[in-house]
Amino acid sequence: MRILIADDHDLLRDTLVLFLQQEHGMEAFSARNLAEAIQLVEEGPAFDLVLLDYTMPGMDGLDGMARMRDMEGAERVAIISGTASPAIAEAALEAGAAGFLPKTLSAKSLVNAIRFMAMGEQYAPLDFLRGAADAPAHPLADKLSQRELEMLEGLSQGKSNKEIARDLDLREPTVKLHMKTLYRKIGAANRTQAALIAKQEGLF
Repeated sequence: MRILIADDHDLLRDTLVLFLQQEHGMEAFSARNLAEAIQLVEEGPAFDLVLLDYTMPGMDGLDGMARMRDMEGAERVAIISGTASPAIAEAALEAGAAGFLPKTLSAKSLVNAIRFMAMGEQYAPLDFLRGAADAPAHPLADKLSQRELEMLEGLSQGKSNKEIARDLDLREPTVKLHMKTLYRKIGAANRTQAALIAKQEGLF
């Protein structure tokens, strides 16, 4: 069983590859962006499963998944992401993805899901897909747009504007503009205070 993990976050990619290589009957390969992944698929032999990070360079949302699915050497294609919403997960599954994996899953759960998908099944954690509908209304979250919430989550994780821009596929000046609006809406003077408010309110 040949698996390709394509992700620009070195630690996650290398950890997954290491875990998969310890699994009986699995061969794991890695790529840092969509272009590298495409090259590996073209070189062959075919992969049983290609796992693509939703926000890595070259993806352009679900267009990257569509490109990979059109290739002969990619039997099944799935999406992994730390920032994509349940709505994006649903869209990926409807577009024919073998599955959707949130990066919040443990390494063992990720490996089990990868094996499941490589065997021909479709995988997505139901608690994640239902999360948006079942989540109780939060007074702080109600003040913010979906994009501002994603940025506040990035701030809470200690990410820079550059990292947030890359994760959300935005330009850095656009992130700065959103940040100003975000600070005003929640009454924060700076990014540190905004992250503190989010944590105190139990938003993330």
